Amino acid sequence: MEKLIRGLIDFRKNKLPGLAPLFKQLAERGQKPDVLFFACADSRVVPNLMVSTDPGDLFVVRSVGNLVAPATESGISVGDVSEASAIEFSLAKLKIRHIVVCGHSRCGAIEAILNGRENYSALPNLRAWLAHGESAFARLVRSPFIKDDLPAVDRLSQANVLQQLEHIASYANVRKLVDEGAITLHGWWFDVATGDVHVYDRERGGYILLDETEAERVLAGQSAFQHS
Repeated sequence: MEKLIRGLIDFRKNKLPGLAPLFKQLAERGQKPDVLFFACADSRVVPNLMVSTDPGDLFVVRSVGNLVAPATESGISVGDVSEASAIEFSLAKLKIRHIVVCGHSRCGAIEAILNGRENYSALPNLRAWLAHGESAFARLVRSPFIKDDLPAVDRLSQANVLQQLEHIASYANVRKLVDEGAITLHGWWFDVATGDVHVYDRERGGYILLDETEAERVLAGQSAFQHS
């Protein structure tokens, strides 16, 4: 907590003066992000730091394991409606153009799923929430491109990113906009040890390191997830 308090003071003294015009503009005109970014709640994953964005650039939702409960046929989340409401709000009010799900290496939530969530009987809410990641096992079986030399937790984490994108695509408003070409879904995976981000490319069948060349492909719309 001491680090946070001292950080706030440092922000007020050294950073806020330079950002004051931006905050004033955001307060007056509101937010207009074009990306809905789903990330894990893990403290090692910091979306704005990772992608060098300013306030107002990202609409971020963080959850344990970057999990998103799928929708029923009527469009209602089968789990916590928090993630579902963020999807609805970002599409209807913010008019976002992209949805990113970003998983990461050595994810504790994925490790818990890998080891069996029944071991978490003393944590009933966590155990129930992790159920939304168990379908990643089946997705891993259908994803031969995920490298065998990765640790088991990282292989399942990469499969989980794709599975959560499928969950997001189960919402009718998302499916409609994807089919119309109005929004694009992206699967990213962050390697905590190296700081590298890998993006899923269905056409090339796997996760590709996001370097300068790959960045141009992504910007050209050539690297994206497509729901089945």
